[in-house]
Amino acid sequence: MEIVSLHPLDSRTLEEIGLGWHTDLDNSAYIANEAVCITQEEAEAFYNAGNELYDMYIEAGEYVLEHNLLFELDIPPSLHDMIYQSWEEDIHWHLYGRFDLSGGLDGKPIKLLEFNADTPTMLYESALIQWALLKANGFDESLQFNDISQALRENFKRLITLDSDTSTFEQLYEGWKILFCSIKGNLEEEVTTRFLCQLAKEAGFESEYAPIDAVSFSAQDGVVYENRQYEFLFKLIPWEFIAIDEPEMLALMREMMANKNTIFLNPAYTLMFQSKRMLKILWDLFPRHPLLLESSFNPLGCKQVSKPSFGREGENVEILDAQGRVLSAKEGMYGVQKRVYQEFCELNSHNGAHYQANVFFAYESCGLGFRKGGEILDNYAKFVSHILR
Repeated sequence: MEIVSLHPLDSRTLEEIGLGWHTDLDNSAYIANEAVCITQEEAEAFYNAGNELYDMYIEAGEYVLEHNLLFELDIPPSLHDMIYQSWEEDIHWHLYGRFDLSGGLDGKPIKLLEFNADTPTMLYESALIQWALLKANGFDESLQFNDISQALRENFKRLITLDSDTSTFEQLYEGWKILFCSIKGNLEEEVTTRFLCQLAKEAGFESEYAPIDAVSFSAQDGVVYENRQYEFLFKLIPWEFIAIDEPEMLALMREMMANKNTIFLNPAYTLMFQSKRMLKILWDLFPRHPLLLESSFNPLGCKQVSKPSFGREGENVEILDAQGRVLSAKEGMYGVQKRVYQEFCELNSHNGAHYQANVFFAYESCGLGFRKGGEILDNYAKFVSHILR
């Protein structure tokens, strides 16, 4: 594995380009001053892997709904109707997600670890910061697998065209508006949401940003902010959080969908993909597929990783040996969730650090980044850019 050192962007520069979360709680820099070197062939392999995996998730989603398996995915019952409706109606378009992968470098096979399909993080870093790092270090900024911004602009247009061909957007667009929301006080989420809002404007939509607590929800009138009604609402708030923490809001959102006055982004069906228990469904449908690791709802007879259904930042993840003994673990708030067991796969490593590849998907694979940390990546993992060599 080849790593090239970079001169870091200082805190002031990062803040000027919008990245205010540049320093972790231990005062270490979040953006690593290095880049992973990849070949064009490796970039193409990551691109192809993301596209193939998404097709597999679509097939698995159809299987889950046909066989009434949402309970198996640990999805709250209050979301089931919304998942079925959003799946069946084409207008509920999946905007973007992020595949977490092992391998892909030095001849190691690419393996799916999980799919962050609903509210993936690292978008701003992957789309803009790693590009800025290359430019600041005198490299040709085109030497990346990074077409995230353009892919998102095109996918916004598909909210209207509902087709791979976006050339008819201007003829079909009738002034529909998108409101972009996040939780007030979370800088990272606000900047990411405002970034998406700007891309929607560049795609041709009327769009605005608002903190979620300033938005009105009405079964009859839909989403209203400052006396304007919006046909689309992007919310950087996980569906399962809304179901558990805001049941009254979820009930209104269900009515709004039923009354067909609001389209929510990402759609409710992405929670199926977000559930890590979908890994077992994929293995059942595509046993021994080269992109998959063996996964089960029960412990495996090999070194394995135990994950909660909707855990984040490595919380409550355990690495177990073949006898089920804990080799490594992280504490967290997701311990009561159902679990899935996945065959252990070593991450790419260099000088004792582990590197996980992350491929963004917006209708097709569109960008690559890396996270660097321990064997279980947690909230202190660093963002690492890449360069084509």
